[in-house]
Amino acid sequence: MHHEEVDAVEGRGPSLADVAALAGVSTQTVSRVSMGLDNVRPATRDRVLAAMAELGYAPNTAARALRYGSFRTIGVIAHRLARTGESRTVEAVVEAARKEGYTVTLIDVESPSSDVVSAAATRLSHQAIDGLVIIRAETATPDTLALPPRMPVVVSDSRFVGHHPAVGADQADGARRATQHLLDLGHRTVHHVAGPADSAPAQLRAEAWRVVLGEAGCPVPEIVEGDWTAASGYAAGRGLVADPDVTAVFCANDEMAAGVLRALHEAGRAVPRDVSVVGFDDILLAEYLWPPLTTVVQDFDEIGRRLVARLLHQVRTGEIEDDADSANLHEVVPVELKTRESTAPPRPPR
Repeated sequence: MHHEEVDAVEGRGPSLADVAALAGVSTQTVSRVSMGLDNVRPATRDRVLAAMAELGYAPNTAARALRYGSFRTIGVIAHRLARTGESRTVEAVVEAARKEGYTVTLIDVESPSSDVVSAAATRLSHQAIDGLVIIRAETATPDTLALPPRMPVVVSDSRFVGHHPAVGADQADGARRATQHLLDLGHRTVHHVAGPADSAPAQLRAEAWRVVLGEAGCPVPEIVEGDWTAASGYAAGRGLVADPDVTAVFCANDEMAAGVLRALHEAGRAVPRDVSVVGFDDILLAEYLWPPLTTVVQDFDEIGRRLVARLLHQVRTGEIEDDADSANLHEVVPVELKTRESTAPPRPPR
């Protein structure tokens, strides 16, 4: 029996075998190309794609699912994809999926509400996907989020532990490291520019900052809330520069830290001589800011790999991890603090 991808209706449209004959390759090679697998020589892939285009052949996803037991496609739901964490996690998921021979169908929802995320999940389930990755649901909760039954799901949101397997960076440890680093340098306290109140990572980072200061017996300044953008960091920094007691600032992401750096520069407050600044994420620009930014490094590539591995385990075994034991699984990816030139001991008082 030939390993062909059978057309939905016999005799209607070009078959996988027709493409193979025109391209001068085996049906297995055509099948590999149609699934996006990497183990095909570029010249051969081009020949197969040209044959597909000439014949008007389109892979039949329903037939593929019957044959291989999957559609070889993962659905991904993200919110505010322009944000660094979301975009880099999605990028990592796409790369990890590609290495496994899977493509990704992405929906970037406008709102993180339960209804919107649930609707996106249902829409994706109708587009022939094998499983679902939810990058972050934000205001949705496990009790209000309605997902298609028996759908393999993983999330990168720790609030869903106990309902779905979760994979994410150790947000709290990152914030602890950042805050403790500044205290260890000798700063009396650390001010915090936080992310928005509806963001779970922002809240985890802010709470860890607060706990470290409390345990050290340091004053806990009022939080300045931003919205992850450099503009909001700049606005926060304009307020902080008016207080001469501010000597150390922990920002919940690198973009806001960049805005704080500009505000400090414009006010004549030198970094790190007058004020030390720490960010979070280690975006590519962090080491090229002036001064180069001390920041918490998240391993987005590892998060993406683990999300895909956990999801495909469910897909391949048929074991939907929605029982209490499996759903309590929370893979925490370690973080590290990358020290650069934006932090230093406080200047001695005159």
